[in-house]
Formats: sequence, structure tokens, C-alpha cells
Amino acid sequence: MINVNDIYMYLKSIAPEEMALETDNVGFLVGTEKTNVSKILVSLDITDDVITEALQIGAELIVAHHPVFFSLSSVTDADITGKKVVRMLAGGISAICMHTNLDAARGGVNDELAKVAGIADDNKSAAPLSDKVRLECGEAVSFGRVGYLKEACSMSDYLKMIKDSLDANGLRYYDAGRPVHKVAIASGSGSSEWNNAINSGCDTFVTAEIKYNIFLEAKELGINIIDGGHFCTENVITKKLVKKLNVEFPSAEAVESKVLDQTVCFC
Repeated sequence: MINVNDIYMYLKSIAPEEMALETDNVGFLVGTEKTNVSKILVSLDITDDVITEALQIGAELIVAHHPVFFSLSSVTDADITGKKVVRMLAGGISAICMHTNLDAARGGVNDELAKVAGIADDNKSAAPLSDKVRLECGEAVSFGRVGYLKEACSMSDYLKMIKDSLDANGLRYYDAGRPVHKVAIASGSGSSEWNNAINSGCDTFVTAEIKYNIFLEAKELGINIIDGGHFCTENVITKKLVKKLNVEFPSAEAVESKVLDQTVCFC
């Protein structure tokens, strides 16, 4: 039977931990490696609601994008993070978290976001937004992608397409008054990729959690910019992970969380 460590080894093969930022906390974070797994819950985050869902459906493992914790000095039920870990251990639930390594990996979050943004598909990949950082094997590590739409379109049409494709309940944006053709993307809090986006020569940048000063710079530079929300620009990966896990481990059913949605609302 498949166990937690079998699944961990596979996930490391598709998103090597060397790709993660040094400040990140990724990998097998909670549980027992020899625990047999018959059901896997895939989620962007590990919240109390997600843990309850895992218990209700009998999942022995949660595979999440965001780490359940970044650092711990103790594990007790006296604080919100420790309480989650205690609940998981008491319920026999393990956790594997793949964060910035999955952002950068081939077939990971940014490659899926590139498809949503219209600059890639199953037969065409978008280029790395930056390739200055490389693994020992020579593979580039990039937390963004850049490419061209099949056909240029107006910003208004592109905004509608992105909103629908991300299933977002709202967008923040600056319209530079130019057509959308060459698009750069960075999932989640991608403001750190802004300079790489500028240097790529893109006319449009799609990311999340954009700071005020970057909107001002976009106006001065004449670049369209779209903030699609942290959840929406990253949750594109969950269905892909479910599919990969079900193909690799047919005896351990993987399902997508049904309880997580966009926490931030737009009126």
C-alpha cells in the first residue's frame, strides 16, 4: 500500500526542494512517513476548516501549497498554529507542503497561471521571466513567466477573460491604454518580479498583492498591470495536483478541497 513517504518522494521529484527560497519551509512537515494513505486532500492552505474536511472524508494526508507553519518554538493547543498541528496528529493526518518550489517548478503554479493568462497551453510553454538563478544541474529557477497571446486584444477584453479564468470575484488593475499582447505573470505575491517584468519588455503584468508604488510606476512606464488576488493566482494548481496524484497513485484517491474559497472579498 502507498504511504506518506512514497507520495513525498514523488512530489519532491516534480518540485525539487532546492527550488524553494531559502526563507521558505517546504516538504514533509507534519505526521508519520510510514502511514498508509488511501485518500489525499489537496488544498491551497491548511486551515481549521480544511483539517475538519480531511477528518470527515477520511484523508490521511493533506497536500498543500502554503506551509502549515514557517517556524515553531512549541507545539501546543495554546496558539492557532500549534492547535492545528495537534489536531492533525491526533487525527492521524500528515501534511506535505510545496510552496516556492512548486511556484518555480516546471508544470507548477506559474506554468498553470501562464495557461490561464493565455500565454501557454498544453503544447506551448511560456519562457522564464528570469533565469539568473540556476540549480546545480543547470535548470533555471524562475518565479515568473512571459509570453505572447495568440492575438493581441484590448485591456477591457483581457480583464474579462482573466477574471473569468481565475474565477475571481474582483480585480485591481491599471489600464495603460494599450493593447495586451506580451504578458508577464507571477503567481501570488509577485511584486518582487516587477523589475523582471519591466526588463522582459511586456506590455502587461499579471500578479497579486501589488503595492501602491508599483501601480504608480506602471502608470509612468505605460504598462498594464492586473492584481488577480493571491488565492486566485495560486489556486490554479490544485486541480493539476489532484490529476497528477491520481495518475501516479491510483490506489490513493486524491480530491480537491471544497471548503476553501477567496477570503478577501470585493464590493
